[in-house]
Amino acid sequence: MANTEVKALSTINTVLKCGDTGATVAKLCPIKNYPDLGGDPEKITVTDLDDEDEASIPGVRSADDMQFTANYTKETHKAVLAKAGKKQVFELDFGADGKDGQFSWTGVLSVKVNSGDVNAAREMTITIVRDSAIESEAAATAFAS
Repeated sequence: MANTEVKALSTINTVLKCGDTGATVAKLCPIKNYPDLGGDPEKITVTDLDDEDEASIPGVRSADDMQFTANYTKETHKAVLAKAGKKQVFELDFGADGKDGQFSWTGVLSVKVNSGDVNAAREMTITIVRDSAIESEAAATAFAS
């Protein structure tokens, strides 16, 4: 009998979406990579003079800027730039229509055109300054209003 257990998933069909509300998110542009989803907690040291070893508790999770790389075209850059500078809802879908997972958050994006090299594709970097937790569900559910 064949083992049908899925051991890994491809990044094919990973889609970044953006919109004014969770209900209006739509594909922003094709992306080439995506960042870590979430942040590591800060370490709060609570060691006192009775302790022989350092003692710590988890603190606030960092909300690192999220950077996505995309191929540059004049049209794609213009479309992304139109979303820049205002609070948006974002969704990252894994697999067709998010069948392998959906993650959503809010934040403000900016975009810059990357430097170039010989024999290379023109690229741009989309940076999102996140201002919410990353939810493990569709934006329409997590950010309904």
